[in-house]
Amino acid sequence: MEETPLVRGELISDQTCISDKNMIHDLDLKGFGEIEKEKLFLKSFETLYLLYTKRLILKKGKKQIDFDFFMNICQKTDFEILTKFLIYRDLRNRGYVVKDGFGFGSDFRVYERGHYGEKGAKFLIFGLNEGQQEKMGNLQKKIEEITQMGKEPIIAVIERRGEVIYYKINKMNFYENKSGIEESFQL
Repeated sequence: MEETPLVRGELISDQTCISDKNMIHDLDLKGFGEIEKEKLFLKSFETLYLLYTKRLILKKGKKQIDFDFFMNICQKTDFEILTKFLIYRDLRNRGYVVKDGFGFGSDFRVYERGHYGEKGAKFLIFGLNEGQQEKMGNLQKKIEEITQMGKEPIIAVIERRGEVIYYKINKMNFYENKSGIEESFQL
């Protein structure tokens, strides 16, 4: 697991705000958060990850917020937060820099190891829970849009035990086999 120094953050509405310039610099280099007006704001899944790895001390006023409490807050506004957190945690533990997706139904942009800040994201990942249904038309549309951008589409499936399995997907065309259909049904 990557070494991130202990970070102190403040919960402002539903976002974690980091004000210390050294912490902002360290986190930004590792691909965490977005800088706005000399402060770093973390996405909820980034906050959950840093709380989970015990790298973040999060406060709201004088009250310290722990992982479970923050997860409960997030689940009220984002019913997919647990799925996002599990995928994010798994990718970070594998050494990838992960940012939130930018549409097309993707949850995350994932950068090749060692190329964050040099190149754009190589993969766009969207998560599904085991047993969750997805219409083929929706899946096909996502795949087409992602590949047109020059990115590799990946489905991350969360098993019931919380394990994440990744499937690289490609566009596939099915052609109608007109000549063989009549022959195969003749008695």
